[in-house]
Amino acid sequence: MKKISPFHLAIPVDNLSNAIDFYENVLGCIPGRKSNHWADYDFFGHQLVVHFDPSHSNKKHHNEVDGKSVPIPHFGVVLPWDDFDFLANKLEKCEEVEFTISPYIRFKGLAGEQKTLFFYDPAGNALEFKSFKNIDQLFAT
Repeated sequence: MKKISPFHLAIPVDNLSNAIDFYENVLGCIPGRKSNHWADYDFFGHQLVVHFDPSHSNKKHHNEVDGKSVPIPHFGVVLPWDDFDFLANKLEKCEEVEFTISPYIRFKGLAGEQKTLFFYDPAGNALEFKSFKNIDQLFAT
């Protein structure tokens, strides 16, 4: 597999203090630069920036995938199998996280078998974390 370049993603939040608390203390992201209007993070090796937007409201939409109602849009990270389990166990114990889709195995026994979970941050941005049983099947059809 080729070396993956980090992505950069900037997302809106309606309360910067709540977002900072969530990304630092719930997800354990390492903080970078900050101002009164934004903060950036090492998001599992990628750059995530939360930007204060006082008018932010998240219109929630879902599409069916594997019999589950998946939030659209969403973002997240593909983690190694054991790292996924560690994060899922941590989040299951966290009062600040309410799963939209609890951790489970999607496409079990099929190409692209993966563990996945979904939840929202305090601003209503949907996150997905997943892990492939065989990472070479990331784009399997």
